[in-house]
Amino acid sequence: MSDKKAQLTVDGIDGAIEMPVLSGTLGPDVVDVSSLTGKGLFTYDPGFVSTAACESKITFIDGAKGQLLHRGYPIEQLAEQSDYLETCYLLMKGELPDAEQKKEYVDTIMSHTMVHESLVNFFKGFRYDAHPMAMMCGVVGALASFYHDSLDINDAEHREISAHRLIAKMPTLAAMCYKHSKGQPFMYPDNSLNYAENFLHMMFGNPCEQSKIDPIVAKAMDVIFLLHADHEQNASTSTVRLAGSSGANPFACISSGIAALWGPAHGGANEAVLEMLQEIGDESRIDEFVKRAKDKDDPFRLMGFGHRVYKNFDPRSRVMQGICDEVFDAMGVAEDPLLKIAKKLEKIALEDEYFVEKKLYPNVDFYSGIIMKAIGIPTDMFTVIFATGRTAGWIAHWNEMISNPYKIGRPRQLYTGYTQRDYVPLDKRK
Repeated sequence: MSDKKAQLTVDGIDGAIEMPVLSGTLGPDVVDVSSLTGKGLFTYDPGFVSTAACESKITFIDGAKGQLLHRGYPIEQLAEQSDYLETCYLLMKGELPDAEQKKEYVDTIMSHTMVHESLVNFFKGFRYDAHPMAMMCGVVGALASFYHDSLDINDAEHREISAHRLIAKMPTLAAMCYKHSKGQPFMYPDNSLNYAENFLHMMFGNPCEQSKIDPIVAKAMDVIFLLHADHEQNASTSTVRLAGSSGANPFACISSGIAALWGPAHGGANEAVLEMLQEIGDESRIDEFVKRAKDKDDPFRLMGFGHRVYKNFDPRSRVMQGICDEVFDAMGVAEDPLLKIAKKLEKIALEDEYFVEKKLYPNVDFYSGIIMKAIGIPTDMFTVIFATGRTAGWIAHWNEMISNPYKIGRPRQLYTGYTQRDYVPLDKRK
């Protein structure tokens, strides 16, 4: 924190208004504008792009530097040396576990992977062609109906149990969404497998034979979960916090995050990458579409290039870039037409003067999209995978908020509608 003060002079208000300037450990200082309400003033910040709505110790992003830190640890180091469940522990607890703590945490998560058999009936209520995110919104919110024993949000132990259940059951529910759409039997978890292996087993396995999981593919899946685990105060995380500020149970809050993530401007980006590749259709048309992307008057945009937050290279994409070829070789899909288009687009974006100058580098959505395509995950499941990984961040932010003094969220507005007017009876209206 800081003793600095900001001064604001407003026409019609006597004197300058002094407001404290607060300093975090990293990032820009922020002006505490809470005193403005007493002067009859609000701030106006559409999209909250200049507003710090909370204080957090979990994740820090410096878009100009291309930096992403979880509890101070660079994402590149975590992706190369850690794994998803250890990162979940880090996000929730604030520190990396020692060997004994990690084993206990992993064992706890894996002991919660099964879901109540009654949830099968929830899935029977969905059409076979229901979008997987529609199913996820419903079934995750419905988990609250099974766990009345641990829904006291003011009890730290209850919050931790709920966190374990959510992180453990999301891969199971995600795989069930896929199996329902295919008309295939649901697969029970196999807790002898690790987190990513277990997900692949439930996604692609069947009761008739032993699951065969390529370790390269399992590692790629674990990294995808890890790289999506948290990304600071994005739309879905802010939604979880806002829902949580009302005192809602954690399952309802995470369901609200899933709903926000479903939007194409947020979680649908890697799905949009595949749709773009399908639109291009053939390597011979790449130059045509690149030319269109450079034309500011053409509505076409190359999806998966550049990032709203990162004005430099997306640090997560560097990690995914190195995994692509390994997965393509492991799956035997290097000659897949769409993936060949993707690799050629990648080469152009990294070398073409236009893209380099504007820093339109491939981002994590570009690489995760084509890797999931190579693994065999359908496009409409991409956002479900995103939600599975992001659950760790959502629950960590929810827990951080509930563990400290907080207020119910109540954004203000700039009202531009009618002033007060009198009701006109129906027979006198024109």
